[in-house]
Amino acid sequence: MKKIEFGFLFALGILAVTCAFSFAARASLGGDMASVRDDQAKMQGTLRTTSKDSYDVHEIQSTSGLVLREYISHSGTVFGVAWQGRTHPDLHQVLGAAYDQYAKAVEAQRAQRHGHGPLLIQVPGLVVHTGGHMGALTGAAYLPQLIPAGVRAEDIQ
Repeated sequence: MKKIEFGFLFALGILAVTCAFSFAARASLGGDMASVRDDQAKMQGTLRTTSKDSYDVHEIQSTSGLVLREYISHSGTVFGVAWQGRTHPDLHQVLGAAYDQYAKAVEAQRAQRHGHGPLLIQVPGLVVHTGGHMGALTGAAYLPQLIPAGVRAEDIQ
């Protein structure tokens, strides 16, 4: 009986840890307002919100100078993110479920690419572009299928 109880508790513990990591790794792109609060807490930044016709922009400014803007449709989904600062944000957190797709596309592009410069990733369901130079980096990412009607991809900056 003790072995079964220990095995059950061990499995329950593994499940709890897995769920905790899944929640912590939940990221902005494709997420909801809770993911914006997660990003704000992780960046230890201040939050400012601006409303547009069909979306809101939540801008988080960290003490290190990184500015992250998250574009949220009125239905509550983060359809785009943009950033600028001395460093890139934690792209794993910011891109969320799209991060693996991004990483694979970067790896495929790296094999064909020589040198440095702006990076443009366009794969089905995800667009990411990064650029700038040391100390002044910029980037944006969006999920084309989630952009509200009347909003242009160029608005995500």
